[in-house]
Amino acid sequence: MALPESLKNSLSLPLVAAPMFLISGPELALACCRQGIVGSFPALNQRSSEDFEKWVIQMNEGLDDLRQTHPDRKIAPYAVNLIVHRTNPRWEADLELCVKHQVPIVITSLGAATRVTEAVHSYGGMVFHDVTNQKHARKAAEAGVDGIIAVSAGAGGHAGTVNPFVLVHEIREVFDGIILLAGALSKGEDILAAQAMGADLCYMGTRFINTTESLAEAAYQNMILEAVSGDIIHTPAVSGIPANFMRQSLEAAGYPMDKLNEPGKLDYGEKLKPVNDEAKAWKTVWSAGQGVSQITDVVSVSDLVQRISDEYQEARSRICG
Repeated sequence: MALPESLKNSLSLPLVAAPMFLISGPELALACCRQGIVGSFPALNQRSSEDFEKWVIQMNEGLDDLRQTHPDRKIAPYAVNLIVHRTNPRWEADLELCVKHQVPIVITSLGAATRVTEAVHSYGGMVFHDVTNQKHARKAAEAGVDGIIAVSAGAGGHAGTVNPFVLVHEIREVFDGIILLAGALSKGEDILAAQAMGADLCYMGTRFINTTESLAEAAYQNMILEAVSGDIIHTPAVSGIPANFMRQSLEAAGYPMDKLNEPGKLDYGEKLKPVNDEAKAWKTVWSAGQGVSQITDVVSVSDLVQRISDEYQEARSRICG
């Protein structure tokens, strides 16, 4: 599907920097938007709806300033991730704030709700929903979302296990909107490959952990530099939903390697408490995708996006002539 002109004309690359729990904040998101790619953050990265609203206001004011001071530059919109799950008592209040401040893109996880799409469409916003299989893609299409994020094998965070070629094609069979591909994407040529298989946008998370604007601590970034794809373990033991984590961090946190198939407890309400087991787990057990093997440095967002853009253009020239 062709991207809406309003979105296409604001992008320098068909790329979204994925919202990452405890990693993404306004500084990272604004830096991405400044470079012409969609920046994002989870609403739950703030411990209250009141503080989340402050971040949204900061984003709106920051983008207004960028557009005024750089009228000829492509300034991308931003996105907020909402966990639409029964254990998250905040999602309705956070949705109301998204409507109040007209957040351009809302990314939903763990629940595709018609109520969300209707609310966001009321002011002209867009809704993207992440899925790991065709069944959930069909439900998202029925809920009226604008885009579906195909979270394929090798992605960081709550990842799927389906090959990206298969997943994109299966989603296209049931959905004619925007498809975003997630899963071990790190370089510009990866974006071109995703477009060739039918994706409209790419969804890149782990690569942006190792930027100077991310909230990741130095030890986290250094572990990514040292890790390879074989160090990424897909397990439900941390949050109750299968997710990819670095083996080194699981071992350091004391997780028994022989019991990683036993699911932990899923409760997003726990994230609202100042101290809680799951938030502590995600803070010390570090998530990453299989693309870690392609990450060799920590750079600014501006340098990273320029590098990815150069790689993308080089790949296009090589393949397309």
